Amino acid sequence: MYAITGITGQVGASLAEALTQAGRPFRAVVRQPAKGRAFAEFAVADLDDTAALTQAFDGAEAVFVLLPPTFDPSPGYAESRRTVASIREALLAAKPARVVALSTIGADAVEDNLLSQLAHMERELATLPMPVTFLRAAWFVENAQWDIPMARDEGVIDSYLQPLDRRIAMVATKDIGRLAATLFDEPGQGVRVVELEGPERVSPNDIAASLSRALGREVTARVVPRDAWEARFRAQGMNHPHPRMRMIDGFNEGWIDFGASSIKGSTALDEVIAELVSR
Repeated sequence: MYAITGITGQVGASLAEALTQAGRPFRAVVRQPAKGRAFAEFAVADLDDTAALTQAFDGAEAVFVLLPPTFDPSPGYAESRRTVASIREALLAAKPARVVALSTIGADAVEDNLLSQLAHMERELATLPMPVTFLRAAWFVENAQWDIPMARDEGVIDSYLQPLDRRIAMVATKDIGRLAATLFDEPGQGVRVVELEGPERVSPNDIAASLSRALGREVTARVVPRDAWEARFRAQGMNHPHPRMRMIDGFNEGWIDFGASSIKGSTALDEVIAELVSR
């Protein structure tokens, strides 16, 4: 039996679907009982509640760890550090045979940025006594869901990724879930890093073209100038936008990227965009 955190999100749901199709039992770890009733087995635990989390992990052969995203962290990333400490203590107490943790492209970046939260998670969980696999996933193609209203209404999407024709590593959450399910069955030794991106790299222009096909209207991408980012993010309610800005800089400047050894998923851009548009 496997224990899965973050199961109500896109990646967790994809992993649950892959395990269900394979007929493998799992325990959903949720924060609210109402969200767990859709699953055959569930446990209620906040990730910061170490005692409850230990109980949720108890008896699991393997645990899937998904650190909740904090897009507007306080200085020093206190929120994610607290959660990582709780997860680590719960894993030490529950003693599963192995751990698969969702990490990210850029977890190995030297410069501080929003993804440094996952770098910290990797450092802390790498000290666990059981085998740990860090699944570093590329930029989610599903992030394009936030572009759909403007694309549909105005035929334009605003892009912080630039230049508009520069392709970066992206991946569908469906592919992440499938690979995570496979990694559950690999016993492994020590600490392992697996990098995953989609079958093709994707640019903002590619996303606009895919939206054009899905929506049946012309859609173009336009650059949001770098000097406008902070004001925009603060207007959206962010108090500490600089880590997010530095993350985007990392993609644009090329210091957040994969090497040549990444695994390629199979889900194409058009498939993801068409599904997002149909929701």
